[in-house]
Amino acid sequence: MNRYPLWKYVVIAVALAIGLLYALPNVFGEAPAVQVTSGKATVRVDASMMNRIDDLLKAAKIVPTGLFFDDGQSPSVRVRVADNDTQLRAKDVLQKGLNPSLDDPAYVVALNLIADSPRWLTALHALPMYLGLDLRGGVHFLMQVDMKSALAKRLDALTGDARTLLRDKNIRHNGIAKSGNSIEIAFTDADTAAKARPVLEDGMPEMRIASRLDGASTTLVATFRPEAVKSVQDNALKQNISTLHNRVNQLGVSEPVIQQQGNDRIVVQLPGVQDTAKAKDIIGRTATLEARLVDESSEAASAVAAGTVPFGDDKFTDRNGVPLLVRKQVIFSGDNLTDAQPGFDENQRPDINLNVDAKGARALRDTTRDNIGKRMALVLFEKGKGEVVTAPTIQSELGNRFRITGNFTPTETTDTSLVLRSGSLAAPMEIIEERSIGPSLGADNIRRGFLSTVYGFAAIAVFMVLYYLLFGVISVLALASNLLFLIALLSMLQATLTLPGIAAIALALGMAIDSNVLINERIREELRQGKAPHVAIAEGYDRAFGTIIDSNITTLIAGLALLAFGSGPIRGFAVVHCLGIVTSIFSSVFVSRGLVNLIYGRKKKLASVAIGQVWRPDGATAKAGA
Repeated sequence: MNRYPLWKYVVIAVALAIGLLYALPNVFGEAPAVQVTSGKATVRVDASMMNRIDDLLKAAKIVPTGLFFDDGQSPSVRVRVADNDTQLRAKDVLQKGLNPSLDDPAYVVALNLIADSPRWLTALHALPMYLGLDLRGGVHFLMQVDMKSALAKRLDALTGDARTLLRDKNIRHNGIAKSGNSIEIAFTDADTAAKARPVLEDGMPEMRIASRLDGASTTLVATFRPEAVKSVQDNALKQNISTLHNRVNQLGVSEPVIQQQGNDRIVVQLPGVQDTAKAKDIIGRTATLEARLVDESSEAASAVAAGTVPFGDDKFTDRNGVPLLVRKQVIFSGDNLTDAQPGFDENQRPDINLNVDAKGARALRDTTRDNIGKRMALVLFEKGKGEVVTAPTIQSELGNRFRITGNFTPTETTDTSLVLRSGSLAAPMEIIEERSIGPSLGADNIRRGFLSTVYGFAAIAVFMVLYYLLFGVISVLALASNLLFLIALLSMLQATLTLPGIAAIALALGMAIDSNVLINERIREELRQGKAPHVAIAEGYDRAFGTIIDSNITTLIAGLALLAFGSGPIRGFAVVHCLGIVTSIFSSVFVSRGLVNLIYGRKKKLASVAIGQVWRPDGATAKAGA
């Protein structure tokens, strides 16, 4: 009656083994580290950087405890060291060795924390769960997005589009000008204005067109529709968040929080970041893109050889460090670039597909028509210094859509497209709030949370053992397996644990033991009715199962509501809470009954069970303990 088939025991054993394996990395904690990432769009970190870093550390007699290459969206090399003093020494050595000019660094060298797990655990992808800002320490920024600038930038683009639309239809006007948040287009007569109006409405659907009489002339006034204003603001926030993600990757933050707050603010939380100044420098970086013609004249070649720069030119270097003279005149800027995507040409060679707006297309068409066969450089400016991302040859007259081909690899086209597409912010941002949480405060929060969980578990264990004897011991073992499964799941999902998450773990333990109390009391009830111990155990588990499922489902619904509508700490609490309900059902029913069947199932004649005092309804008492 109370026996499990072999496969159920195998399932329990495998679940416990997997749980132990994936919960184990959390025991080792984190160690200080130094991370090296690319500081320029034209510089890429690859696996060969590990050898260079290793040589620099050996020359400085620094022995790392681990050297790792992460080939992610922002490739990096991480150096794990034994203590904080060695971490600071390693940072200084790498900073000087990798960046000959500290005023123009090619690589970002940042302090960080990484998992201190053994290599065999890391090889099995058994990683510790992420710790939130309140447990790990780090920095919190609240950034205000300048929405007026975003609307003004979009209005500038639409002003150029209106001029192009009217020129293409050969409609004459008396001038196009911006006035506040609107565009005013003057015409000599009402007939010309009436002819231009449908052209503008079709070409600029996000604008509302109205007529205004100015004496004998007519003026069309184009203003943003309310939904268009919201769209511009939403797109500005999304692009800024995307750009911030790309920049934060350089800091190697395990689980950054970059999310919208309100209509015009962005919250940035960087757990584990120790170098606050470096974080502010990278997040606040501005980047702009410009397209210019390359000066390939004989005078330019002589000037490069002589180390001088001719009048009307600027000197930059390309990704290989080769000097290049570029005209000062800008064809179009990053504000005109609407999209950049990697792709393949008709010969299946990697290329980059670019789109520009009407203003940029007109300038590009006029310039390239007269310069076929010459090179056009795309120059990326960061911190006032420019670098040539690519300098392709103009093969034909270009319009609003064109492509760049060359000896690219697919990785290079992807990286270059990302730089061109997300190099700059859609609107300026200002840091209006900054908070730093030190690692010592985070460690203290972890210690307090850990002690609260341990003391709560110990109190529950003492009560269960004293009140339910052997069944209490079984309940405590099931509770321990529940805690093991929960931590393992959080680690496997790479969830972020915060202080509210620790509170959810404590709550999950209390709810899990509630299921075991319900099972034990059901078994006692069957014993009070005079049923045999084997029958009482079987019916106790069967009748308690339905009640446990009902109560946990209602609690899970509340947790899912918190997960769907909550944010920040509330969402972190909800994730742990929902996972705790799932592991609670498995451990309190499946694992607990497996232990009971293992102990009592082989006994055909069972006289009593160790479940504490059974009070009979007639007032007499009977000891059910063995």
